[in-house]
Amino acid sequence: MLIPLFLSFVVSSVIATEKDSALPRLIDTSAAEAFIDSAEVVVIGFLEGEESRGYAELVAAAKRVDSVPVAICTVKEVWADYGLSSDTISVFRKADNHQDNLLVAEVKKLDTDGLVNFISINEVRYITEYNQVTAVGLFNSVVKSHLLLFANRGSKEYTELKDRLGALAPEFTGKFLFVLINGAVKSNSRSLDYFGIKSKDLPRIGIYDGDSDMKWLLPEGEISTERVREFCQSFLRGELKEVKQAGAEAKTEL
Repeated sequence: MLIPLFLSFVVSSVIATEKDSALPRLIDTSAAEAFIDSAEVVVIGFLEGEESRGYAELVAAAKRVDSVPVAICTVKEVWADYGLSSDTISVFRKADNHQDNLLVAEVKKLDTDGLVNFISINEVRYITEYNQVTAVGLFNSVVKSHLLLFANRGSKEYTELKDRLGALAPEFTGKFLFVLINGAVKSNSRSLDYFGIKSKDLPRIGIYDGDSDMKWLLPEGEISTERVREFCQSFLRGELKEVKQAGAEAKTEL
């Protein structure tokens, strides 16, 4: 019952007809807040109108990145509530409570491919699969501590563990980013080597702290919500600092 009511509220706060816009339009701050709260990652184009530079490219990008909801806001009073004064395309994400802004006037070449890349890089979720694109957004986040799930895609545990840790991640918003590293991908072997583990050893859980460039592995055993939660809390309490680091000699990145 709550879900239909919430969706009804969002729809009633948004003008979204094919006649006047290819993207939903947010007409006030309440609509913008509801839209931002509707998904883990959303994009809002704070643009003056359909003739604005970047509008057509954003419409095209939205069709290619269909995992991320995209809307338009032309009301400058709303822009001010998000610290904006000129045409801007913004990514909002819940995992680290972050707003990443692309100022249109500062972009020399604004095309669809560039916007797709901008959205994809910053599509950091409660649990984000690690690859060359998402690595940029993960390491650029102000949250430098990563809870890592090493698992082989296709294994019986993969989806279950991804869902379980994705459900736990909101408890650690602003403290950890939860990252999934697919051990079945050859390009991720460097990450496994960094922790001193191999694909056959998976699934395993680790913590990487970017501020200290230190890493730890959760001891082998059941990967339960309770064990992972306590592992994270132990790190936050500083109890892992004296624990022997996992893997070989520390490197600067995964």
